[in-house]
Amino acid sequence: MTTVIPSAPDREPSAARQTLLILGASGDLTARLLLPGLGRLVASGTAPEITLIGSGRDDWDDGQWQRRVTDSFATVGADGPREAALIREARYLSADVTREDDLRRLLALCQGQLVIFFALPPMVTARSAAALCRAGLPPGTRLMLEKPFGTDSISARSLNDLLTELVPEEQVHRIDHFLGKSTVLNILGLRFANRIFEPVLNASHVACVDIVFDETLGLEARAGYYDGAGAMVDMVQSHLLQVLALLAMDAPPTLTARELRDRKAQVLRATRLWDDDPAAWSRRARYAAGEVAGRRLPAYAQEPGVDPARGTETLAEVVLAVDTWRWAGVPFRLRSGKAMAATRKEAIVTFRQPARVPDGLVGYEHPDRLRIGFGPDRLGLDVNINGPGNPFELEQVRLAADFGPGDLPPYGEVLRAVFEGDPTLSVRGDIAEECWRIVEPVLGAWRADEVPLTEYPAGSRGPADSLIGPVPG
Repeated sequence: MTTVIPSAPDREPSAARQTLLILGASGDLTARLLLPGLGRLVASGTAPEITLIGSGRDDWDDGQWQRRVTDSFATVGADGPREAALIREARYLSADVTREDDLRRLLALCQGQLVIFFALPPMVTARSAAALCRAGLPPGTRLMLEKPFGTDSISARSLNDLLTELVPEEQVHRIDHFLGKSTVLNILGLRFANRIFEPVLNASHVACVDIVFDETLGLEARAGYYDGAGAMVDMVQSHLLQVLALLAMDAPPTLTARELRDRKAQVLRATRLWDDDPAAWSRRARYAAGEVAGRRLPAYAQEPGVDPARGTETLAEVVLAVDTWRWAGVPFRLRSGKAMAATRKEAIVTFRQPARVPDGLVGYEHPDRLRIGFGPDRLGLDVNINGPGNPFELEQVRLAADFGPGDLPPYGEVLRAVFEGDPTLSVRGDIAEECWRIVEPVLGAWRADEVPLTEYPAGSRGPADSLIGPVPG
């Protein structure tokens, strides 16, 4: 199966030189995700000519920055002549990106079409954007922001207002790299180009929808960011709600950025907490000491850099209702957990049981399921068939197919879209605000301790009172 993203041979690189200015260039995000994505994009031959400029508080010189870029490119095998030329010309300036004068120095180095990537915490991004309003930007500048977009709906709205003072909304690219995953985008083709699925993806036939992102990794030295965010903000409020929107939206007339994002916005405006009851329909927990895949992990509260008093959760669950004609009455159950027993990254549509089966058939207690895996990228359909023994005894089998990887990693896809000025893979401002609105009642209840913070051993399946049941296989 192939991704709906146009493949590399069908896309020509822009002839004009562009500058990618990374604010917060010395941080973990840049090295771990952004630069490898850029490296693969350059290696694919579909990137424009790029001048790469990094800036941060670390007192680096050009050589240190070039070594950082080289090391990150090497992780994805991006070591050809195009990549070498980019690295040779890469520049770094130590700067306070919230100061107008420092930003003017950075902007003076930029040439051609300018793309600014804010690899910064939300509050620092807002202060940097305010300083850019005073400094001024070249016409046509595009802004890339890493999630979370703000810290709540009020700050998200304030940030959106500030950004649209700088550039038009179409030039603001709020990055959610899940939207660059080939499997996530393949949801569109799966739903709207297959008659066997689209007519039954509604409340008449679907019992529930689960969107789960469990990983065996623990904190992995990311306390500086994660301990201030937690699983709900880091994963559910952003990535998993984007997947929900793609799964639940109605078909747009075309896949233009405006029509696709209009459909997503309609779904999210209709999404709310189930029964408006955070105590009943949300869970939060953090991992205790335990063993994962033969590796001993300390309790989250004992991880370096963690403030135990914050009560940051490493597992978040929430059940949502989507009040549209298609999905009214179907629970959407979202979960993300760290240090789990096994990796599980998938969306599962569980169908209702048949109203009646012929007398004499046994073993049909397992419902049919459509499973969309995000790692590995795989489509599965669980169905009941007659077993090899007793012909009237059913067993469940899985029909499976691999999607195959996209041409680029997710950050490569979103970078390519930004260089081409295409906002399709970006989160629109109103959508970012809706995502905050959906989770705010839960976060408020958690802050008020209306929902207890429980613990689960690292390497386990999570809390015993999980809202999401295990799926066989």
